[in-house]
Amino acid sequence: MKRFELTPLPLDEGAIVASVQAPGAGAVVSFAGRVRDHARGRQVVRLEYDAYPEMAERVFAQIAAEAKEKFAVVDIAVHHRSGELLVGDLSVVVAVAAAHRGSAFDACRYVIDNLKLRAPIWKKEHGPDGAVWVDERP
Repeated sequence: MKRFELTPLPLDEGAIVASVQAPGAGAVVSFAGRVRDHARGRQVVRLEYDAYPEMAERVFAQIAAEAKEKFAVVDIAVHHRSGELLVGDLSVVVAVAAAHRGSAFDACRYVIDNLKLRAPIWKKEHGPDGAVWVDERP
């Protein structure tokens, strides 16, 4: 399984988490992001993710390398969906394996926070009153 992937296909959270497990990793922490039915006071019926796949995967790898160095983790996997997703669909999975839970939690937060800031992925929210592109970057 690839460590860093942007795909239009459904994500397998269990397989992604299993892919980072290692004998020296006493902790595996994961984050799974799902499409919710509301955002910023609006109802959401579906999301559309558009991205530059090759660049996104390079950014995933770069963020993971930073997290590995900063938090001394064993392994990291980042998978994100592209295309159209419905409420409840899994949009992103970050899995981190480390010797200890503190490092795993810290690295997982670092990866997902930086992914939202730096990855070339754009989100369009569709609701009953129309669609709007969302940019949550500062």
